[in-house]
Amino acid sequence: MTASEDIVAQIHQLEDQRFNAVVAGDWDAFEDLCDPELVYTHSNGVVDTRDEYLKKCREGFYVYHRAEHPIDRVIVISPDTAIAVGQMNADITSNGADRQLRSNTIAVWTRRPEGWRLVAHQSTARA
Repeated sequence: MTASEDIVAQIHQLEDQRFNAVVAGDWDAFEDLCDPELVYTHSNGVVDTRDEYLKKCREGFYVYHRAEHPIDRVIVISPDTAIAVGQMNADITSNGADRQLRSNTIAVWTRRPEGWRLVAHQSTARA
């Protein structure tokens, strides 16, 4: 396995961990995957910092009931940066309202001394 193939496999595993944590409501596990500088852009254009997003999730503003996240490809930018390009199909409750999300997503991961961390998430609603 090449270094790039190893990174691609790691990013797939991290994305699985991230979505599993979100659906399980395991916000501590999710936080451990995120960089303190995380920029989380929702499909409706709202942008949250890591702490803002986690506060909303922990308070029940966002509740994820189901999430599928097929990854179309992982682009390895450098040994310390990779981008997962894919989709998110989810059933959630957002501010008390049930919603179905069908989005294209980009997740940017960077390797920090403590391991890989999510630094940016961008979601765009599919028509």
